[in-house]
Amino acid sequence: MTNQLFGQMMDSPLLISNILDSASRHHAKMEIVSKRVEGDIHRYTISELHIRSKKLAQALEYLGLKMGSRIGTLAWNGYRHLEIYYGVSGSGLVCHTINPRLFPEQIAYIIQHAEDEIIFFDLSFRTLVEHLKPLCPLVKKWICLIDENLQATSVENIENYETFIANSSGVYEWPSFDERCASSLCYTSGTTGNPKGALYSHRSTILHSYASALPDSLCLSAMDVILPIVPMFHVNAWGIPYSSLLVGANLVLPGEKLDGKSIYDLLESEKVTFSAGVPTVWAGVIQYIKNNHLKFNHFKRVVIGGSACPPAMMKTFQDLGVEVIHAWGMTELSPLGTVAKPKSSDNCKTKEALELIHQKQGRVIFGVDMKIVDGDLNKLPHDGKAFGDLNVKGPWVINQYFKVNESALKDGWFPTGDVANIDSDGHMQITDRSKDVIKSGGEWISSIDLENIAAGHPLVTMAACIAVAHSKWGERPLLIVEKKSELTISEEELKNDILKFFEGKIAQWWIPDDIVFVDKIPLTATGKMQKMKLREQFKDYLLPTL
Repeated sequence: MTNQLFGQMMDSPLLISNILDSASRHHAKMEIVSKRVEGDIHRYTISELHIRSKKLAQALEYLGLKMGSRIGTLAWNGYRHLEIYYGVSGSGLVCHTINPRLFPEQIAYIIQHAEDEIIFFDLSFRTLVEHLKPLCPLVKKWICLIDENLQATSVENIENYETFIANSSGVYEWPSFDERCASSLCYTSGTTGNPKGALYSHRSTILHSYASALPDSLCLSAMDVILPIVPMFHVNAWGIPYSSLLVGANLVLPGEKLDGKSIYDLLESEKVTFSAGVPTVWAGVIQYIKNNHLKFNHFKRVVIGGSACPPAMMKTFQDLGVEVIHAWGMTELSPLGTVAKPKSSDNCKTKEALELIHQKQGRVIFGVDMKIVDGDLNKLPHDGKAFGDLNVKGPWVINQYFKVNESALKDGWFPTGDVANIDSDGHMQITDRSKDVIKSGGEWISSIDLENIAAGHPLVTMAACIAVAHSKWGERPLLIVEKKSELTISEEELKNDILKFFEGKIAQWWIPDDIVFVDKIPLTATGKMQKMKLREQFKDYLLPTL
């Protein structure tokens, strides 16, 4: 295009260090509260976070690391981990958060693939580090996040975090560089093949932080006290360490104890108004509240993602006075893509209509676009009926995986691997993962719908639905149930009761052909049901014949 007229505005790069500078300058009394691995509560202000992040940046600078060098973390949600987030990325290095719940061999692969030069780790992972150290020869330093007077481990060449930053003054100017430079690195959980890296930029992270704070998104403000239960090693805690500082909200970091009592105690003692986490964690909180006849006194909003939120859980939170924000995203989306909130044009005249909208994964937030396509990439209508493969694009969606030369896109769109439908008002609903959908007699059955209904049964703790082979229909649904421990009826009686529970809620032919009970449904490192393992376990399962 010729004769373009450019605006006459300041041109300053969007950098993560800008968030910390602004928060320190304009929200100086903002408090960061951390439940430490050591068991006590640590408190300090945003100003102290700012100084200590700069001290860390200085200490890293003294090592002579090159811009873009990867710095790994094996840590829970805590103030030192937050300092690494800002001190590493702000200085032009790449913050690589590693999921410690993965198998050690997977972790070693990730560290080597990322070429991490330094690993910061929490004290609770010292045994893991002792195992990893000989497997990761590229790592130059292992630094434990503990107090200055404590010894991390008997293994040689393990340094102390407080000692590492002690000689830095904190008088440091954040460098300025291209906003498209890499800021952080997150790997997928690796349920199929080796984990793959999503390399975020400063620009993508800032834009994601802006969008996630919007009223029709997570609706964050300086009035909030925010508790991210989703770990900082899981897609950067859904971006909350950035968006909470961007708006100046008080931040509460829960550490390693994520049981129902520990979370409830923090919610109450710190007067938390907003939190975020996966359904499996919230199930423990709800159970603790019910068992002890408790209530929430300050908690107002919760975002639930990672996997579909069961309607029964949503209703329980609503009964407790907490608004549930259903959201969808993935590592490749930084992670936020959609949020389930109604708009003025929605026909929400009844409570039931409103609940249906909340149960969907929602509308895209500005910056993300989405469509559904068939197997030939032909766009399908957004009529709430057609469903197909969900594709997305936007400035915080990956173009390609780290160290993979070819693009991950198809016709300029990222294929998510989810099967979904989108209605005329833009509300998207995931009906399944493409690998989890059940194809019975040429028709698709949503395993998610079956799981959500089963989870609403009062005697069911968790339910997973998988496809098993069927001689006539190709595949049929098998429901795997983790029942509640206080069960007073036989498994056969419970099976019949659950099957009856489905009647009237779905088409008759969708109802599972059989139900099996297990002590525990296996979960992935990010708290999702491990269906791959269940499919392997029940690959030869014979359905009852009529």
